[in-house]
Amino acid sequence: MKPIFLLGTFFLSVAISAQEIIKLPKDGNPPVEWSSPESEYFSEIWQAHVTTNVSEPTMQVLRPREGTNTGTAVIVAPGGGLYALSTTTEGSQVAQWLNEKGITAFVLKYRLVPTGNDGVAEIEELSNSDPDKIGIEAGKVLPYSIQDGLNAIKYVRENAADYGIDPDKIGFMGFSAGGAVTVGVGYNYTPESKPNFLVPVYYWSYVIPVQEPKTDAPPMFLICATDDPLGLATGSIELYSSWHKAGKPVALHLYSKGGHGFGMRKQGLPSDTWIERFYEWSLAQNLVSTN
Repeated sequence: MKPIFLLGTFFLSVAISAQEIIKLPKDGNPPVEWSSPESEYFSEIWQAHVTTNVSEPTMQVLRPREGTNTGTAVIVAPGGGLYALSTTTEGSQVAQWLNEKGITAFVLKYRLVPTGNDGVAEIEELSNSDPDKIGIEAGKVLPYSIQDGLNAIKYVRENAADYGIDPDKIGFMGFSAGGAVTVGVGYNYTPESKPNFLVPVYYWSYVIPVQEPKTDAPPMFLICATDDPLGLATGSIELYSSWHKAGKPVALHLYSKGGHGFGMRKQGLPSDTWIERFYEWSLAQNLVSTN
């Protein structure tokens, strides 16, 4: 059994070393202090792989197969209430699906609220005992998480030629808290960090209320479920309405069922195919081409 174990360890180390990880600038100093290191583990509570205590923003690059690159890129921001990142169903699985369509994906680890050993357990406990504290703590870090998103776009645009990316086809997609980062990016970009399209998925509207979009705001595609237990459907509707009122290209898919945090999970519901609807929209908007 020992040789098999060593072989498995070898392949694991090769896989880790083969990952393309980009370190992003750590702009600003949030009014928090991280005493625990960044941690990756499987959360039994969420039944998902998660990352907590992110204090140094990074991106993992996932490229499409050789010969299939369409020139479009999407930065993917997983959710988790800013206490964790759901890195598989709202991260790597999304990126792999995009890769199959010839889209280069960058999975973003943005800065999070400092927690102990199990950030998921902490946010779940607070959701029962003191839900207001979640928003308060998240609010301390969110502006810096948004800056991480802006820096991610700037990096991809500056290095577009190295990745075979069209600098005018860089999108930003985020889930829940990552959706709040997405919307924040949409309100705070500069010419260098402007996304070419935005995809907020069941975005956490309570921490970043709807504002008037910029005069040059990019196209937006929104996803949410009416039965979202966090009550986020209303925020998505308001965000859609603000873009529509301003005459900006926008689409909203509001599913009757789906709940919250479905990401790439299969539930046997129409919401399972949300990412296909996004792809159809991106084709119609000329944001991506068929490979």
